[in-house]
Amino acid sequence: MRGAATFALAISASLLVLGPASAQQVTTGSAPPLVAPAPSLVPSNAQPLAATPGLAPAPRATAPSAGAKSATAKCDNPNALGVSRTVEIDTTGGPGFGFEHFRQLDFLRDHEVVLTFDDGPWPTTPAVLKALAAECVKAIFFPIGKHVTYYPEIVRQMAAGGHTIGSHTWSHADLSRAKSPEDAKAEIEKAISAVRWALEDQNQLAAPFFRFPALRHPPDMVTYLGTRNIAIFSTDMDSFDFKLRKGDQVVKSVMAKLQKHGKGIVLMHDFQKATSEAVPQLLAELKAGGYKIVHMKPRAPVTSMKQYDDELLKDAKLPTVSTRPVSSVVRDVD
Repeated sequence: MRGAATFALAISASLLVLGPASAQQVTTGSAPPLVAPAPSLVPSNAQPLAATPGLAPAPRATAPSAGAKSATAKCDNPNALGVSRTVEIDTTGGPGFGFEHFRQLDFLRDHEVVLTFDDGPWPTTPAVLKALAAECVKAIFFPIGKHVTYYPEIVRQMAAGGHTIGSHTWSHADLSRAKSPEDAKAEIEKAISAVRWALEDQNQLAAPFFRFPALRHPPDMVTYLGTRNIAIFSTDMDSFDFKLRKGDQVVKSVMAKLQKHGKGIVLMHDFQKATSEAVPQLLAELKAGGYKIVHMKPRAPVTSMKQYDDELLKDAKLPTVSTRPVSSVVRDVD
């Protein structure tokens, strides 16, 4: 995320943001403890995250589960914008996407758009998911690991909607300012473990897709992601929605850049209230302008590392016995 916002919820998160041309350090909640590094650059213990009795999963989303093979659910809206093309990405070696930093892979055709959202999940995210579902559109989400532990049920709603779910570090740290490569790896890996934990028991697993906070790409971490076979996402056009206060401003920003470039990967933030309000109008204008949505999904899911799976579970607050949803525990009486 690149903007300034402060929210007070049951679990508070404070984010400090500077512009894209400046240094950025963003934290959510308190700083995560740094864990020991992997024994070598190429991890040998990457594996799916297993169920752990000590950490009870949050109540499941009410939306039906969507597996990898059934992610493209039937569209009930005959006039929907929909998805015109789905592309499968072989992430071997960590390919890069987004012309702002990576120019080797130009696969989009004229008037084709990939929608991407950073910094969720957040209470604003369901509005984005609802708008996308109404138009049968699929997007890529790059959630922050800490936010995933706050709202795992929203991540499961993303999966149920057939969206691709990557990761965006554990605490939205600027990895170009990490104290050591081991600290930077911990930010990357613990976020992957968080998403995998949230999607436990889902057939659709996390994607080996990653976006660096502030779009800062330290070379050693680019190399590391390559050894992990994780694709790196920059952007073709940044909406700069973190600077905007109204939904129509977000729409104008995106559409003006699309009209200039003709196609591209669009960066937005489901964390931003204005963006959550803008998505219905944005989709309508994309449809009116003859733009087509392309959905990117990986050939194979990402694998988490046991070291960071264990660290995630150790850091998690102890759950109560109850796993009932909020609506069955707390209700309005007046």
